[in-house]
Amino acid sequence: MITKQEIIEFMETDAYRPLSVQELVERFGIEGGGGFREFIKLLNEMEEAGDVVRTRANRYGVPDRMNLVVGQLHLKARGFGFVIPEDNPGEDLYIPASELNGAMSGDKVMARVEKSAHNSNGPSREGRVIRILERANHRVVGRFTYVKGHGFVTPADKRFPQDIFISSEDTMDAHDGYAVVVEITSFPTATRGPEGKIVEVLGHPDAPGVDIQMIVRKYGLPEEFPESVLTAAERIPLELTAADYEGRTDLRDEIIVTIDGEDAKDLDDAVHVKRLENGNFLLGVHIADVGYYVKHGGVLDGEAYERGTSVYLVDRVIPMLPQRLSNNVCSLNPHVDRLTMTCEMEINNEGNVVRHAIYPSIIRTTERMTYANVRRILSENDEKTKARYAPLVPHFQLMEELALLLRDKRMRRGAIDFDFDEIKVMVDEVGRPMDIVPRQRSIAERIIEEFMLAANETVAEHFYWLGAPFVYRIHEEPSVDRMMEFNEFVHNFGYHVKGLGNNIHPRSLQDILKKAEGTREERVISTLMLRSMKQARYAPECTGHFGLAAEYYTHFTSPIRRYPDLVIHRLMREYLAAPPAGQREESLQEFVADASLQSSRRERIAQDAEREVDQLKMVEYMQAHLGEEFDGLIGGVTQFGLFIHLKSGVEGLLHISYLADDYYVFNERHMALVGERTRRVFRLGDPVRVRVAGASKADLTIDFELVTHHREGTMVYAERGGPGTVVYDEDLSPKDRRRQEERRAERASVRSPRGSRSSLTLADEGFGRGDGRRSSGAGRSRSGTKDAVGQGGPHGRRSRPGAQTSEVGTAARGGRRGVSARGRRGKPTEGQGDFLGQIGDMEPATITGGMPRRKTRGKPVGKAGGKSGSTARGKGKPGRKKAH
Repeated sequence: MITKQEIIEFMETDAYRPLSVQELVERFGIEGGGGFREFIKLLNEMEEAGDVVRTRANRYGVPDRMNLVVGQLHLKARGFGFVIPEDNPGEDLYIPASELNGAMSGDKVMARVEKSAHNSNGPSREGRVIRILERANHRVVGRFTYVKGHGFVTPADKRFPQDIFISSEDTMDAHDGYAVVVEITSFPTATRGPEGKIVEVLGHPDAPGVDIQMIVRKYGLPEEFPESVLTAAERIPLELTAADYEGRTDLRDEIIVTIDGEDAKDLDDAVHVKRLENGNFLLGVHIADVGYYVKHGGVLDGEAYERGTSVYLVDRVIPMLPQRLSNNVCSLNPHVDRLTMTCEMEINNEGNVVRHAIYPSIIRTTERMTYANVRRILSENDEKTKARYAPLVPHFQLMEELALLLRDKRMRRGAIDFDFDEIKVMVDEVGRPMDIVPRQRSIAERIIEEFMLAANETVAEHFYWLGAPFVYRIHEEPSVDRMMEFNEFVHNFGYHVKGLGNNIHPRSLQDILKKAEGTREERVISTLMLRSMKQARYAPECTGHFGLAAEYYTHFTSPIRRYPDLVIHRLMREYLAAPPAGQREESLQEFVADASLQSSRRERIAQDAEREVDQLKMVEYMQAHLGEEFDGLIGGVTQFGLFIHLKSGVEGLLHISYLADDYYVFNERHMALVGERTRRVFRLGDPVRVRVAGASKADLTIDFELVTHHREGTMVYAERGGPGTVVYDEDLSPKDRRRQEERRAERASVRSPRGSRSSLTLADEGFGRGDGRRSSGAGRSRSGTKDAVGQGGPHGRRSRPGAQTSEVGTAARGGRRGVSARGRRGKPTEGQGDFLGQIGDMEPATITGGMPRRKTRGKPVGKAGGKSGSTARGKGKPGRKKAH
C-alpha cells in the first residue's frame, strides 16, 4: 500500500508537476477497485490535513510548491499574527488582522503568500489565511459580563481580541465579573464575531485557586483522567510476577540510588557508579521501564500521547500518566523491585565512553536520596548527614569525581552552560505566594545532570548507527543574523563571537560566557545569548544539539513525565528483540514523525502554562509589597522604558515617564536609554534600586519607579563622529567624578527645546580632544517606524511588518504598561541538563524578548516627567516580534 510519505516525497521532487488522480494512480501502479478506493481515501485525508492541495483543475501538489504555507497560527494581542510552518519553523508568515478569515490563535491553517521581500531587517513574507484546517480551541476561559439581557465573555488570553457573545439562556446563571469557561458554538468570520455558551463557572477571579484554574483551562490542560484510562491503570498489578523478571538482567545486588527533589514522587531515574580494575568508571543509569506497562495503541498510550508531558505548576502537578503508574508501579521507590531499562557505560579518565550496553533490567534502589542531603554530604561536609548515610558516602564521592570529569569533557568540546538559578514560588495551602526563592545548582544536581546527559547521548548514538526510526532531541544552530546582532552588542563589552560568517561553534559562545564570568555584565550577556538561540525540539532526524555540542542526543531518561521518552523505550525494546523491517519499519518511521511533532507542541504548551502561573504568583507576591524598595539589574531596554530584574527573579517595567530629569532616547548600539540634555545613560546590566509602584494580576504586569541608579554614566562622542562611548563615574578620579556630576546637574536644569541635544564630545568632557561634532549614530533614533498611540497601546510601539521590535527583555503585551513577571522553573529531576532542563528551549516568543534589529530605529517615546504614554506621531503597521 502506498504511504503518505511516499506521495509527499514524490510531489516534492523538482520534476513534479500537479497531476490528476488518474495520473497519480498510473504513476504508483495502483490496481483493482480496493486499491483505488484506499488511494482516494488517503488523498482525501492528506488534503484535509493540508499535506497536499487540490487545485481548481483537480490536480494535486504539495503546499510549498504552490506558494502556500501550512502551519499553526500564532496571534498577537494587537490582532495580527504569524503562521509557523510545520515543515520549516524558522520561516514565519506574517498575517495582518484583516486577512485572518475567521482563524483564531492556535488553529492549523493554510495561508497563501501574498508578498515576499528582502528588506533591511531581513526576509519578510506576508500572506492571508485561505483555509482553516483544524480548530485548536473549542473552549475559551474568560470573564463574564452581563449587558441588557445578554452576556459577553472577554477571553483571558489576549491573543483572542474578540469578545464572545452569550445568549441569555446559555449563561449558566454566571455572575457579572466571574471567571467562566465558554464553548464556542459559532466561530468568527470576516464579518461576524464568535458566539458560544458557558459550560463551567469557575467563580470570582480573586477567590482562592480560581486564578490558577483559569490558566489550566486557558491552556486546555486535562486535570482529570477519563474513566477508561483509570480503569486500565487499575488493571496493572502492583506486585511483580515471575513473568516480569524474564529476559532481564538482575541488578538488585548493586548499590543504586535515586537523587531527586524533596517533594518529587515520580522517581524515574536511578544511578550507580563503580571503579573498575583498569581504573575506568562504570556508570549505570537505570530508567523506569514505563513502556513495559503502557503498550502502544492502548488507552493509556493514547492519553499519554494527547498530554505529551507532565505539567508542574506552583501548587500542583498535572501528570502525563495516572498516579497509580507515575507514583507507584513505575516509580523507583526504595527497597522494592522495579523494572527498568539500563544504559551501562564504561568511561575512561578522559570522560569518553569506551564501552556501553543497553538492556532491560530489574533493580531495587538502596536509598531515596534528595539533592539537599547529597549537597550536605559533598559540599557542606555535614557530619550528621554523613553519619546517617555512612555506607553510601564513598559512592557519592565517586559520583562527584565522575560528574566533574564528564562536565570538564563537555566544556572542552564547547558545550554552552548557562548558570542561571531556577526560581521557585512558595505558596500556602490556599495558593497565596509566601516567598520566592532561587534553587541553586549544587553538585547534587550536577551529578544527575551529567549522568543523564551521558546516557541520552549514548542511547542516541547507539540507535542512530542502527538506522532505527527514533525520536531525537535536536537544537539547530542560531541564525547568522541573530548572532551578528548579539556580536554587535557584546562588542560594547570587549567580546567577540569567533567564527561569525562561517559555521558558528558553540565553543565560541561558551568562551564569551567564561570571559564574562564574575563581571557585572555576566547575567545580561547570558540572557541575551540564550534569547538569540533557536528552540530545541523533537525530530525523527538526528541533526545534533548545538547548545550541548553533541552530535547525537535524545530524551531517554524521563518516560514517566515525557511522551518522547516513552516512545523511545518502546522502540528500544523492539529493536533489541528483533529489528523490524519492511512495512513495520515504515509505519514506525511515520509514527515517530507524528510523535515528535505532537511532543514538541505539548512541551510548548506546558512551558507556557508553567511560566504564566509563575508570573501570576510573582505579581500577586509583589502586590503585597507595594511601595517597598528592592535592588535589581536593568535586564532589558526598550524605547518605552527599562525592564528591571530583581534578585528574587521578579521582573517589572520602569516606564520612561518615571525618568523625569530629561528626555530619553533608545541607543540601540549600546542597549541604553540616553538623556538628550544630560546624556545620562541607563544601560543593560546596570544596578539600580527601585520601588514597587503597581502590580496587576489581570495584565500580569509589575511597575517600578526609580529610587537610585547605582552606576551613573555619561554618553560622550568620538572626535570624528561614531557611536559614542559610555564613561562611568566609577571609572573616573574623584575630581573628574564630581565635575561630571555637576555637568549633568547643570544640563538637567536647562530646559532646552524638545529635540535639541547636547553635542559635547570627549574633548568637551575633558577626556580628549574633539571638534564638537556628535555622531549621527547616537541620540535620536531615525526610521520609518512611528509611535502608534491608540493602536499598540500607550507604551507600545509598532513598526512595519517584518521588522522586529528593537528591544531586549520582556515586551509589553499589546503595548500595555508593565512586564510579565516571568520566572524560570526547571524540570524536577534533571537540573539544568538541557539548559535549565531545556537548553535553547526558553522560547523568545514566550519570554517575549528578542534581539534588536540593527536597522530598526525609533523616535523617543513620551515626555519625561509627563503622563504615562507616548506622543502620537503617526500610524504604523504592527511590529513583528518573531517567535523562535
